[in-house]
Amino acid sequence: MGAIQEVFSFITSGSIAGLPPLVIMIIPFIIGIIVGYLVRKVLKIAIIAAIILIIVSYFGFFGLSLSTLKTAATTYGPMVVQYGALIIGVLPIGLGFIIGLVIGFILS
Repeated sequence: MGAIQEVFSFITSGSIAGLPPLVIMIIPFIIGIIVGYLVRKVLKIAIIAAIILIIVSYFGFFGLSLSTLKTAATTYGPMVVQYGALIIGVLPIGLGFIIGLVIGFILS
């Protein structure tokens, strides 16, 4: 119980670079809401593009093979995960960013 009380006392008092800690915690939340909104909009476009790509590959205008997709995933997948973890780790209070991301995704 002492650790929780210490966290709440830090949030309600003190300052980080002249700003109250509550302001520092709200910034990732707002960024998360904006990113969640944009992810939902981009996801709609990506689904439409994937459907068009499947139709075009079905008619033979574009070659689509699972081996090339697997190669791309094994080549670039770990790099994407590493940079994603780095971005979330850099943001202060990463949980606020994730909650804002979910709220922005659902409400858009």
